[in-house]
Amino acid sequence: MAILETNDLSIQFGGLKAVSHLDLKIEKGELYGLIGPNGAGKTTVFNMLTGVYQPTGGTIYLDGVCLNGKNPVEINKLGIARTFQNIRLFGKMSVLDNVRVGFGNSIKYSLLESFFHVGRYRKNEKVVTEKAIELLKVFDLDGEKDTLASNLPYGKQRKLEIARAMATNPKLLLLDEPAAGMNPNETAELMNTIRFVRDNFDMTILLIEHDMKLVGGICEKLTVLNFGTELAKGNTAEVLHDPRVITAYIGEDE
Repeated sequence: MAILETNDLSIQFGGLKAVSHLDLKIEKGELYGLIGPNGAGKTTVFNMLTGVYQPTGGTIYLDGVCLNGKNPVEINKLGIARTFQNIRLFGKMSVLDNVRVGFGNSIKYSLLESFFHVGRYRKNEKVVTEKAIELLKVFDLDGEKDTLASNLPYGKQRKLEIARAMATNPKLLLLDEPAAGMNPNETAELMNTIRFVRDNFDMTILLIEHDMKLVGGICEKLTVLNFGTELAKGNTAEVLHDPRVITAYIGEDE
């Protein structure tokens, strides 16, 4: 069974069909890319997968569970986490606390215990802190755990956002243009990090990206959107050499 499957997925805003009849099937452990020119509907797809938008047609299944009608919190608890085109960190909180927030789904103490810092609170907070530091080590951010998130360089803020998403213990990680704003060295490091996350955390990853070197370097399969409809899908090398895909990207930065 696919970890993620959409059937005839569509959404319409007034008279505008933003996404039409999209069929995705992503197997467990795949590193899958969703690409297309600006305005193709990629982020709209992510918003439907995470419950920000409700589709006006079609279905979404995560590990066999239908997500239609569920809100973002419910979907996150079922196992989807995401990052955003525009970084959304808690800038006035430390790097460590940004990741600790991600462990909210694993809280095992009552509101009363939290208020008085008694009972299971202390033990749970100790475990969460240890797990957060281990996760920061994966992204080489543990040395800056006490730094305010807003004071990190841009590339490290991107990595912190991925670390925070990982803290929710997802089955499927959605990365929305993770290399945006990065220099070539940062992008190369990010590629290695994404591979490491997939291979060492038993993770399935779906990413949106305009950097074709990154896409070609790590994605095993692709779906290409153009004007909200599927233009091509299949193995990465074949899709990137499809004349229709090349034509769709004329004028786009690759």
